Amino acid sequence: MPKISGSQFVADSLEAYGVTHVFFVPVIISHSLAQMEFRTGIQRIMTHAEKSAVYMADGYARACGRPGISFAQCIGAANLAAALRDPFMACSPMVVFTGGPYTYTRHRHAYQEIDDFSMFKPVTKFSARVDHVSRLPDMLRQAFRTATTGTPGPAHIELEGHMGELEQQVDELTIVPEPQFGKLPGLRSQADPAAVAQAAQLLAKADRPVIVAGGGVRSSGAGAELRELAERLAVPVATSMNAKDVLPGNHPLNVGVPGTYSRKSANQVVLESDLVFFIGSLTGSQVTAKWRVPRPGTSVIQLDINPEELGRHYPNRVSLLGDAKATLAQLLEEVDASTAAKRFEWLARAEELGRQWRDESAEMMNSEAVPIRPERLCKDLSELMPPDTLLVSDTGHAGMWTGGMVDLNKPGQGFIRTAGSLGWGLPAALGAKLALPERPVLLFSGDGGFWYHLSELETAVRYGINAVMLINNNQSLNQTVDCYKDAYGGQLTGRHGELWRFNDVKFTDIARTMGVEGIRVQKPGELVGALDKAFSANKPFVVEVMTDIDAMAPLAYVG
Repeated sequence: MPKISGSQFVADSLEAYGVTHVFFVPVIISHSLAQMEFRTGIQRIMTHAEKSAVYMADGYARACGRPGISFAQCIGAANLAAALRDPFMACSPMVVFTGGPYTYTRHRHAYQEIDDFSMFKPVTKFSARVDHVSRLPDMLRQAFRTATTGTPGPAHIELEGHMGELEQQVDELTIVPEPQFGKLPGLRSQADPAAVAQAAQLLAKADRPVIVAGGGVRSSGAGAELRELAERLAVPVATSMNAKDVLPGNHPLNVGVPGTYSRKSANQVVLESDLVFFIGSLTGSQVTAKWRVPRPGTSVIQLDINPEELGRHYPNRVSLLGDAKATLAQLLEEVDASTAAKRFEWLARAEELGRQWRDESAEMMNSEAVPIRPERLCKDLSELMPPDTLLVSDTGHAGMWTGGMVDLNKPGQGFIRTAGSLGWGLPAALGAKLALPERPVLLFSGDGGFWYHLSELETAVRYGINAVMLINNNQSLNQTVDCYKDAYGGQLTGRHGELWRFNDVKFTDIARTMGVEGIRVQKPGELVGALDKAFSANKPFVVEVMTDIDAMAPLAYVG
């Protein structure tokens, strides 16, 4: 068998897995990156920071379902590990490489050398050291298998050498393509038929059931099966933030996002239900508003691909262990569609709660106030976003506004959002646009989040990444106001503004210095023309919307 270098192996293997882009900060596996230019069609995206590189790779992964690939040298490994918090929490497939200590320099105070390996354990599904090039084949295969099977998540390989110099070693390395593990889901499994039959019986008996669809529905590609089940049984559907796009926003059974970053009517429906069917959901604090929605004691069916999640937070009447798409297909063979007739009153109640929420929100959603109300901004986005748009949401108020207020009503519209890391949105939107170059990609970020990785506007220009970046600019981190009001004894006194307010900076001016087009929107009626111009520009574009600093997203309704 002929010998090849580790760098050739890495380049050829990534191509065999269907990788189209890699995201990195120099200098790391430089020979592999050079091989990619001459041996593959992989595009190499150099960013300004390790966290940006991970977030771009993460946005890429969530947009297209293929693992995001990111690299960092030893001195940047800690930054890369910190960035993996978000894809780990969001169950996003990633394969990352870092440089590591040399065997002969450990414990010798080598320049820039710290052993970062242990930092990856809490934020990955798999983390391994490769100290000899002969181990690259099995470790790389394991990384891709782990990232794309079961509950998806990040995998990490530490290469010997601060800059991954192990890649320069030569050995008999066999490339074994496993393209099935280059996308989600890597494997599909079905649930126990007896459990499926029991779940069908419970659904048949329920008078007020509700489905809570989680990110597992999205990663499994189970939207069609979810819709068919809900329609066949006349069951309302609440979608987690990670599943917001699995059912159109104007579908009569879609009650909205439940939990903390939620729509009031969605929580009301879940609270009034007599059976909750969690599908592909971790049932964590956000989708349940800290385990108050549904209330403890509510009957629960749970479908998940990970046995450790079944019954973790709510004791299950039935647990279904399997892939969402495959298991819902099983369930569709078992359910009794005739039971739908008894749920017409329940559906009417869910629709009534939705109407009540819209009536309560109408004043702000139609407001002509200046500065602009975020509710009006969200209503306009629901109407103005083109079909097929992927909306990328940052966290904090950005997540609350988009989760509860934006509807995805047009064909093909999608949604991804950060699992909690402020500043994720800008680089993630760029990664998503690289994954989906033919689709409109729209970022929704607050100014607080946008500041984090502002330098990546230059990256967008350098690579021609034509995302539209909308900034909900209230010149502050105003979501924190209640925390500081409490800290100041109930009133905002003294120099409280030092803790949460920013200067009035024009992001459009900053963007133009980097080659990004921009427009500032100050009145509600101006958004139509601004978005039209942005989406037709065919270049990176910032839409800066000046909004009310006093506008607060509604808190979760918990009854």
